[in-house]
Amino acid sequence: MAANNLRQIPLTCSGHTRPVVHLDFSDICDAGYFLISACKDGSPMLRHGDTGDWVGTFEGHKGAVWNATLNRNATLAASGAADFTGKVWNAVSGAEIHSFQHKHIVKSVAFDRDSENIVTGSNEKLVRVFNLEQPEAQPEEYAGHTGSIKRALFCRGDKCIISAAEDKTVRLWDRMTGIEVQRLQFNSNPNSLEISSDNHILTISHGSSISFWEIDTLKKLKEVKVPTNVASASLHPDKHVFVCGGEDFKMYKFDYITGNEIESFKGHFGPVHSVKFSPDGELYASGSEDGTLRLWQTTVGKTYGLWKCTEPTDLGNSISSPREVQAN
Repeated sequence: MAANNLRQIPLTCSGHTRPVVHLDFSDICDAGYFLISACKDGSPMLRHGDTGDWVGTFEGHKGAVWNATLNRNATLAASGAADFTGKVWNAVSGAEIHSFQHKHIVKSVAFDRDSENIVTGSNEKLVRVFNLEQPEAQPEEYAGHTGSIKRALFCRGDKCIISAAEDKTVRLWDRMTGIEVQRLQFNSNPNSLEISSDNHILTISHGSSISFWEIDTLKKLKEVKVPTNVASASLHPDKHVFVCGGEDFKMYKFDYITGNEIESFKGHFGPVHSVKFSPDGELYASGSEDGTLRLWQTTVGKTYGLWKCTEPTDLGNSISSPREVQAN
């Protein structure tokens, strides 16, 4: 039976009690790779990335968590929340290491390559960089956006920061001078930023479009229209396909080279807020308003993680019972 006749059977990861608004994977490390989810229930969760099995929950925020991320080797986690803090956690023990106070909701957190700094973006319309080795020091501050920050990431060898805000712009900041050096203007607010695993391509979702940019020049490579308002998009590590999701509850997969839609299907029982490919590209994760995160196979029918390649005669049995992964 051809793989393209097989239906996607997601692994559904339950345990959150409110909308799941952001997801992030670690790189592949000694113990595999890991997935962290940010949720409005205030408790980010850590899971094994390939199976969705729950590892632990980070306890300490006093409000909705808007963003959560892991460093490359999954030793540290960071989260930004409605309690006006950006927190850094020991991802092995779950202990809180740092709590950086802000004056408004923290919507974005990200580590630099060596986990020496985190960059935060908040509803104060400011981007800040905190040094984890000198947590008491004054943070670097980047001002200029005229709307709340949606996302901020280190880029160009950590010498720059790229940020997206509710002012319909994406801006590039030079850390040496502290000033804005480039700006991209959009017709609607950019919702997500992703830098490809080889650090070459920036993926931006805005309105019902996804655009791709060369990270070193901010030259536009291509733009693809999608049938819904897109909240999040992720480019496969080999750059052949990308996935996205948004308001219409569906998951979409597109051919990156041609821009043609490969497949779409109802992925959730509510808008999709976040999508992300795993570091090996074998699966992608989605988080939704419906309170679940789901793992989807990039190649349906392949034996990987908890998916077992099924003989055609067994397909009826397996399709009727999607796998659910509970959090303890």
